[in-house]
Amino acid sequence: MTYDQIIASKMRTVGSCGFEPMPFTAPLFDWQKPVVEWAIRKGRCALFEDCGLGKTVQQLEWAQQVVTHAGGMVLILCPLAVAAQTVREGLQFGIKVTQCKTQVDCQPGINITNYDRIEHFSPELFAGVVLDESSILKAFQGKLRNLLTAAFSKTPYRLCCTATPSPNDFTELGQQADFLGICKPSEMLATYFINDTFDTGTWRLKGHAEEAFWKWVSSWAVCISKPSDIGFSDEGYELPPLETHLVNVAVDHRADEGSGELFVNPTVSATQIHAHNRRTMQDRVAATAQIANQSSEAFVVWCEGNDESSALAAAIPDAVEIVGSDSAEFKEQSFDDFCTGKTRVIISKPKIAGLGLNFQHCRNEIYVGMTYSFERFYQSGKRLHRFGQKRKVNRYIVKTDAENGVQRAIDRKQEQHDQMRALMKFTRDELFKQQEPQKMNTQIETISGENWTMHHGDCVRVAKTFTDNSVGFSVFSPPFADLFTYSDDVQDMGNCAGLPEFMVQFGALVDELKRVLMPGREVAVHCCDLLATKWKDGEIEFKDFSGELIRAFRSRGFALHSRITIWKDPVTEMQRTKAHGLLYKTLRTDSSKSRVGAPDYLLVFRKPGENPVPIRHEPESFPLSMWQELASPVWMTINQGRVLNGEIAREDADERHICPLQLDVIERALRLWSAEGDLVFSPFTGIGSEGFCALRMKRKFVGAELKRSYFETALTYLHRGNEESRSLFDFDA
Repeated sequence: MTYDQIIASKMRTVGSCGFEPMPFTAPLFDWQKPVVEWAIRKGRCALFEDCGLGKTVQQLEWAQQVVTHAGGMVLILCPLAVAAQTVREGLQFGIKVTQCKTQVDCQPGINITNYDRIEHFSPELFAGVVLDESSILKAFQGKLRNLLTAAFSKTPYRLCCTATPSPNDFTELGQQADFLGICKPSEMLATYFINDTFDTGTWRLKGHAEEAFWKWVSSWAVCISKPSDIGFSDEGYELPPLETHLVNVAVDHRADEGSGELFVNPTVSATQIHAHNRRTMQDRVAATAQIANQSSEAFVVWCEGNDESSALAAAIPDAVEIVGSDSAEFKEQSFDDFCTGKTRVIISKPKIAGLGLNFQHCRNEIYVGMTYSFERFYQSGKRLHRFGQKRKVNRYIVKTDAENGVQRAIDRKQEQHDQMRALMKFTRDELFKQQEPQKMNTQIETISGENWTMHHGDCVRVAKTFTDNSVGFSVFSPPFADLFTYSDDVQDMGNCAGLPEFMVQFGALVDELKRVLMPGREVAVHCCDLLATKWKDGEIEFKDFSGELIRAFRSRGFALHSRITIWKDPVTEMQRTKAHGLLYKTLRTDSSKSRVGAPDYLLVFRKPGENPVPIRHEPESFPLSMWQELASPVWMTINQGRVLNGEIAREDADERHICPLQLDVIERALRLWSAEGDLVFSPFTGIGSEGFCALRMKRKFVGAELKRSYFETALTYLHRGNEESRSLFDFDA
């Protein structure tokens, strides 16, 4: 590939694999038509629409179009009891849907079944698949989720439909993108997110990646909370009032006799809440029954435990209890009886009835206690309080004072949910106009000073401007694949989805280094091996980053001239990374999981040919004792804290810390493999460490830096590089 083609391959955009829409069968609203047209053209995409916006009619029209275009069959997978509801709605829209239990029940056209029956079907027989309430992927165990993703990986047309994703649960987006064939969850996290809590389940968007991430999501998912999000009127989509009634139940905080404690913790954690619910069950059940029994209106009663469900059924005479062990037929019939008015009260868990079902005929619900799961709380509440509900909804929350912390957690997640929906603002641009390309600066700004030239631009494009055999030595520390991200420019080698993509782009730089370096001269590359993570790579182990660099240079004709190990303090690494393999407690619990610290390396590569300008040293400037230390394959005396001070190069959106190469390493490399007057090149100049050392040691310097703030900081240090003052060094560890 050309370099422009390499950069183009990094663009985080999603192509289309659909077809042109045909005349619609279903009676779509005006705002729904462009959404469905977009989904048909995409072929593989998601509809993240709030409850009550009519995802059913949209997915049915999409499925009908796939059947007409591709022939054969489309399979809709849905939560329990939603299949019959979808069949009825399809008849109203003029679209036939066949409810199936096994593959033999399927007919040409649209077929629907429950998620738990997927093993009875042959995915390869379907031209299209729809995941109704696709957020259920998150609730599945990894094995079943992976089974679904793998089973339909070759299905030409795929559609995910669910409400707006849960706040800060970005793994759900990754799982849906994985099912659609957009990208792997690990690739999404590495590209746009950062984990700086040492908790593998906690991720946040990189500061400069927020807009790019939501633009990327909008390239494969429509995100709508109301029609006005895409420029249409909200008439008919105003939610009725929701009135929340907090019913506080008194609780005895004295501990059980014999427990050794005087009082029970008055605030329950996520791990304590089940025990708390069992202890307070009778009081909460009594308060719930009093609310439901004094009314003749329909009620949904949400609970969390089986004992709780049984006690509620006994306390509310005309209630029907629906539990997980009930047959699918009983559950479907019970929900149908409730929707048609044959049953006044149903008792169930949010994980059973909290997805997909429409209880708009009912305006009363009771939560028998609180849950830390925002998604369960949000989704179950949307069975009643959704677009199409005409009456005020009464929500009763029966709780104890020990659950006040749970209430605050849910309220906080609701705020985060609203904030996240506000960020999903690029859907309209995607639907109605061409998406803007990712940021890329191909221009090169050049500034020169005494014995130095600095370029603001992509290092490969900068190197292409050099004449052949003009560089005497090159020393640098490259971005460590996907470990650090320095800017939002797509050309930044730190903006790679992973090591393979990085090595392709880095290879283009090695090609230019081979061309511009003098024959017989060296390139010194500072690096370390990267630690693979379980969430991304499946196993905790070292990635052979140094080996990849060696293979990249050797495959282009360079010889591996030297490999120097730079000692680093494992205690410092442990304190910085909290890596389990370096913790002393791991040694005490299972030392088979203990590992050694990770050193740095200086890899030195030699270009073939005879050096036209030999580098000679005299004993006065390079004594034997110095040579004996530098000739060692392990450099034990590198001062890790002796770096240029880069604080002024920080920006608000920077992620991680900038990591300038230690001055000791640069000076030793310059002394060994360059001569006074040589031109030294650093393709990743950063804040200017290599140039600063080169100028102080009477070399010339040329550098390239893509990030504006680093470029400007480098200019400052290059101006000072010819000064002799050592006050510019930062000796703090």
